[in-house]
Formats: sequence, structure tokens, C-alpha cells
Amino acid sequence: MTRLRIALPPLEQLSVDSLVQFAWLDRAGQVSREGQASLVALGQTHKTLTAECFLHPRDSLLASLQLPQLSPAKVAAAVACAAQALILGPLEQMQVAHGPRESDGQVQVGWLAKIRLEHLQRVLAQAHINLRGLYPAPYALPVPPAGRLTAACVEGHLLIRQSLQQAALHPLGEQALQALLSAGTDLLPVEVGAPQHWQGPVPNWGLHARLKRTGAGSAGWGRALGLSAVAVAVWALGLNLYAARQVNEGQQLKARMVAQVKQAFPELPVILNPLQQARQQLAARQSATADGGQRFSNLLQLAGSNMPFMVGSVETLSFEQGRLQLNLLADSRSPAVEGEWQTALAQAGFTARHDAQSWTLEPLTEPADSTSNTTADDE
Repeated sequence: MTRLRIALPPLEQLSVDSLVQFAWLDRAGQVSREGQASLVALGQTHKTLTAECFLHPRDSLLASLQLPQLSPAKVAAAVACAAQALILGPLEQMQVAHGPRESDGQVQVGWLAKIRLEHLQRVLAQAHINLRGLYPAPYALPVPPAGRLTAACVEGHLLIRQSLQQAALHPLGEQALQALLSAGTDLLPVEVGAPQHWQGPVPNWGLHARLKRTGAGSAGWGRALGLSAVAVAVWALGLNLYAARQVNEGQQLKARMVAQVKQAFPELPVILNPLQQARQQLAARQSATADGGQRFSNLLQLAGSNMPFMVGSVETLSFEQGRLQLNLLADSRSPAVEGEWQTALAQAGFTARHDAQSWTLEPLTEPADSTSNTTADDE
């Protein structure tokens, strides 16, 4: 399948009569024919003409972002946030496109004013040319071998192709080229107009995505929905980042509280709820009930040793009349009532009762008491 490629002039000067450089690529991706013609003349050569267009360097705006490992939806939201700082103008007036996140974390981003894209679409429609893809100027260059850069100077701009997805552009072309050569960069130079200048494989992203169709009545709604989706994605990303920060701060605060309670009350064998246990220890000391305090410590040690599933799941705890009640968090899970841990509690003289979202540890009822009471009743 042959392909037509067009190098566009600056979009602000574009019309159907504008002279453009073009090249036809054969099935193997080699240049079979190239030349110069007006857009309207090109459109008259075929009944249905589709072209890949490459922006003028003045219209090619590119940046590379370093992003962490994110899902594709969050990458898009992160790019939208970063574009706000890169673009000189309202984000909603710009067409922003980006490539995938590569293994080194780099994400290529390009943008262009939507008013210029709409102008390009109108001119191509008048010339009877369908837009297959729209890419920044460096993506016409071939992809270099690993460790090298493809470079070409076009109208004072230095175009650089780094990989299939990555490219760059420098407005001070000669100075940037000399700086790269002085730094020992391995460059693969390409002359403008040479066949190699047209043969680069295009990336899997471009500025042609989601262009408004002429005369489409639902285009306004589509644009509104698209902007709403971007706003929701940005909001969700911000909310996730805030929630992650709050969780981290909460864990740090809990760790500090546990350390402080351990330092203040070294006799506590395990810390399940630092604030509640500290209050109860203070109350036990103030009431000077040594026996109750010993019983509380024993029960707490039993719970921590034999009921490890309670750690991190206790919301509040209370100790009254020799019984320790542990109230669990709403989303906590409890094991089956029967288990080896209950046998261990029974050997220590205690039992555990489960009631809704709480566990109660209390001394076992002596069988002798019930026997004695029954004998007394019979007499």
C-alpha cells in the first residue's frame, strides 16, 4: 500500500494554494516519488487521497515527561496536569497528545492550538485530502540504531529522532548541533530533501486524534464530554495522591503513638489500640487497683499471644469487672469461633465470646460452683 506524506508550511500561512513538499512511499516504505505542488493540485491527482502530514518546525511543540509506573488512564491524567505548566494558554484551547510510558519512565507529549488544527482540517477538506495522521516534524526522520540520534536541520531548527516514540526539536539549530557534537553525541545526519528524510516510521500517537469533524452536530457534546472526562480523571488522580499521603501520615502517627505508649508503659505486652490502652493504664494507676491492673495485663497478653488476628483490627477496648472487651473495626474479619487459640485460652482459665463486632475475654465459670448450687437447691 502506497502512502502520501506532506511537509506542511506554518499553519498560520496555510491555504489550498500553498506549495508543499511531498513524497510517495511504496509498500516497503521507500520513497518512490517526491516533489513540490500545491495542496489543491495534489488533491486532484486521486479521487480519494489520504495523507500523513508533518508539521512545520515552528508548529512542532514537544516535551518529554518522567512519570512513575501508572495505569494508562492515570498516565493521561498526569499528562494533562503537567501540560498545564508547559502550555502558554488555556488547556481547553489546546490539542494535547502523548505516547506510551516507556521502560525508562519517559512519556513524549506534543500539543498545538485547536484553532490551527481546525484551520488545517478546513484547508485539507477544500483540497479534497483526508488526514490520516498529523505528527511533529522530527517524526518524518528514520529511527536511529540504539545509542545514536538521527538529526536534521530544517529552516534553522534542529530536528532529533531518538526512538520510535521519542523525538525533540531545538529552535537554535546550529548552536544545538554544535553542542551535541562537542559533547561527543553519536549523530546520524540526514539531509533535508534526501529520501531518508521521509522514511521514518510514525509513532502510535499523533495530534490528529479526536479532531472535530466538519458539520458533525454532536461534536460540541463530544468535546464537552471529553473535557468532563479529563476533569474527572485529574480530580481522581489528585484524590488518590491526597489519600495516599493521608494514609502514610496516619501510619507514621500511629507508629509514633505506639512507641510513646511502649516507652510510658513498658509493662504492656502488646499494643493494639495505643490511645485506649494509655487511658486505661492511667486510670488503673490512679485507682491503685493493683489486682485489676494485673488481670488487665494478663488478659491483654493472652489476646495478643493467642488472637493475632486482632492486631490492627481493634477500634476500642474496655476492661470492667475482670472482663476485657475488644470492639473491632467495621471491615475486620474474625476466624471461626472454634480453634486451637480457644483451647489455649481455656488452659489459661479464660474464654472468648464473639458478639457482632466485638470479642469478650472473661474467666471460665468453675464447674464446681454449679454443682454446689445444685446440691444446695436439692437440700
